[in-house]
Amino acid sequence: MGLSLLLTSAGVPKGSFYHYFKSKEAFGEAMLQRYFDRYDAQMHNLFSNPQGDQRHHLLSYYAQAISNYCNSECHNSCLAVKLSAEVSDLSEPMRHALDTGTARVIRRLQNAIEQGIAEKSLRTILSPDATAETLYALWLGASVRAKVKRSLAPLTCALESIELLLPPAS
Repeated sequence: MGLSLLLTSAGVPKGSFYHYFKSKEAFGEAMLQRYFDRYDAQMHNLFSNPQGDQRHHLLSYYAQAISNYCNSECHNSCLAVKLSAEVSDLSEPMRHALDTGTARVIRRLQNAIEQGIAEKSLRTILSPDATAETLYALWLGASVRAKVKRSLAPLTCALESIELLLPPAS
């Protein structure tokens, strides 16, 4: 969708857009920052829930992503999945916003893993930071593959792998 169509659909005059944003690129950067702020708040709510341990929260995080995917008729609504490969070569500010945002997601995963180890609900073979990076990369790849296939299978396979990467501590 081009900028003109977007503004027309929203009923916003083009001049108003440029009053708030210097360029389409600046709009994209702001959109990504806002997306990751909201996503970070959702992750915070999930991982700080006192009911359940961190292993449960981590597996629920991915199960919820699968549920969202199913509810959207096999369309991935994750902005990071949709834009990572496309804009990273085209826009340095948007690439930076994606890098910063995904780093926040990975840090949340790492914190949950560290808490899970401390509470003895899970163990890992890799370090918590390497495990978090691996989980994110695995899920991103599975999400892209699910988008291409329009199938749940890559996400289900990824969740099975995640369960192996986060075995119970006992």
